[in-house]
This record gives sequence, C-alpha cells and structure tokens, in this order.
Amino acid sequence: QVQLVESGGGLVQAGGSLRLSCAASGRTFYAMGWFRQAPGKERAFVAAINWSDGSTYYADSVKGRFTISRDNAKNTVYLQMNSLKPEDTAVYYCAAVTRPSSWFSDDIDYWGKGTLVTVSS
Repeated sequence: QVQLVESGGGLVQAGGSLRLSCAASGRTFYAMGWFRQAPGKERAFVAAINWSDGSTYYADSVKGRFTISRDNAKNTVYLQMNSLKPEDTAVYYCAAVTRPSSWFSDDIDYWGKGTLVTVSS
C-alpha cells in the first residue's frame, strides 16, 4: 500500500522558517513534490524534485525562499521554507508521480493527506 505521510506543519510568524517532511512507502517514484491549497483557492504547485538526478522545480512565488531536497535512504522529501509570508498560509500536500510530469494536479498519482502551515503577520 502506497503512503505519503507529511509532517512539520505549524504556526510561525512572518519571516520565520519551517521544514516539512514527506515520508513515502509502498513503492518508488519518478519524482515527488509539494502543492498547497489556501482557503478558497485551488491547489497549486509549489516545488518538485526528480528522484534519480535531483533536478528541482519551483513555483515563481517561492523561488529563493523554499528549497526542496530528498533523502534516498529514508525515502523522504523535505521542503525547507524560509522568509515565510502570510500568503504562504495553506494546507501543504505531498505529491508523487510515477512518470515525467508537468506537475498539474490531474497528473499526480499519489497524494498525502496534507499538513497545515499558518503564517501570522
């Protein structure tokens, strides 16, 4: 059974940092990433990393502030979030794909249940 389990969400003040983790089990993936969904908005791509070569991709809104990384031995992906802003407040979802993807929501093969990140001003 495939599982993606997120952790690390919480409440932080603007300008602060958080690190999200996503532990995967049940199979291997081509790539993993993160999406987020703010209240009243659609789920949006945040960042992704290819499992084989470590290539990374970011949404423009988080470039320079967020860093995605992976630990192959632990089958875990991380999202280091720095310089957080109130507009980063959202439920963050771990996502995994089994083939090359354009990282549209409809392309995702597996989803985690989400972890809430709240940034106060």
